Amino acid sequence: MLSSLSHFKSLALLLLAMSPMTLAQQQQQQAIHSPEVGSDGRVTFRLHAPNAQKVEVHLEGTKQALDLVKSEGAVWSVTTQSLPPDYYGYSFTVDGIRQLDPSNSSIIPNLLNPSSSLHVPGATPMPWEPTDIPHGTVHHHFYKSSIVGDHRDFYVYTPPGYDPNASTLYPVLYLCHGFSDDASGWTAVGKANYILDTLIAQSKAKPMVIVMALGYGAPEILQTGTGGFRSPALRQRNVDNFRNALIDEVMPRVERMYKVSANRESRAIAGLSMGGAESLLTGLNRLDLFSYVGSFSAGGLGNDLPAAFPQISAAANSQLHLLWIACGTEDSLITSNRQTVAYLKGKGIQLTQIETPGMHTWMVWRRNLIDFAPLLFRNSSPAPTSVP
Repeated sequence: MLSSLSHFKSLALLLLAMSPMTLAQQQQQQAIHSPEVGSDGRVTFRLHAPNAQKVEVHLEGTKQALDLVKSEGAVWSVTTQSLPPDYYGYSFTVDGIRQLDPSNSSIIPNLLNPSSSLHVPGATPMPWEPTDIPHGTVHHHFYKSSIVGDHRDFYVYTPPGYDPNASTLYPVLYLCHGFSDDASGWTAVGKANYILDTLIAQSKAKPMVIVMALGYGAPEILQTGTGGFRSPALRQRNVDNFRNALIDEVMPRVERMYKVSANRESRAIAGLSMGGAESLLTGLNRLDLFSYVGSFSAGGLGNDLPAAFPQISAAANSQLHLLWIACGTEDSLITSNRQTVAYLKGKGIQLTQIETPGMHTWMVWRRNLIDFAPLLFRNSSPAPTSVP
């Protein structure tokens, strides 16, 4: 599986990075500063494309591409309005062909659509930015899955001060990535480790272990010609095998290797997009294992909610410490998320519904994690953190 996913990633990066430039043009490109982030948060993108007729930049979190204007030296450029502090993905489209920014070595990994990465810093450090505070550690593990039938990986975040020789048992959050991400998504892109470092340092979240497993129970869902995420049967197999691999393979390994509690009272599951659906379908159908469930912009639940949650009823309220369902109001999945909330409320389930401005982007999901994590593993829930 890992070799297959590595092939996806390498091929995507190669195809997007290639452009028909001569050596002289490539040397000219190296002198271009792109992106250039101003002190006011305005960002200038530049691209050397002497033969292009139309150049656009697609910026994560915006609905429309920005047109670049050609100037002297065949350099195209455009400057944005001030952007809120965050990390953004972006790519160029040159005469209809998508490509990465050849002047920017910072890449957002993705198995299908990698993009260039842009950081707009805050006037004061944002929760996802590394600062001079105690930091936890991110561990990378590999194993052979007998359930999925491949070699796969998972990541584990241990908080600052974690001592493998101490008797302290930590609560654990199983955090799921989205479709086309790999297991590194929440650390490489979501900055979950820095977010938890910040929240723990500010005493806003309890120290916890976070486990980030590969979310594909049916890896073929990524391949063309299979129907992919649009195939209900393939989506169901993907979820079922993911749930089984998580519960029967990943969780026992984590509980052997780390000082984590095996008590359901100290277990949470949450995720974004595909991982949001996987969290709901896993957590709400296995309340014997999880007492906290979170979903950020869930996608892929399907229309048959009674079949998705066959045993859900008001009796679940006594087992659920928190059910937290969030989505951006500009997300195309907002309607399906509202339908899910309405269905669960109709079954008598108590939940917290969160709607914030934003599209189907990491800018929304980082803030979801910032608000969600402080609610975990506490006798009383503090007010959500407010992040602009």
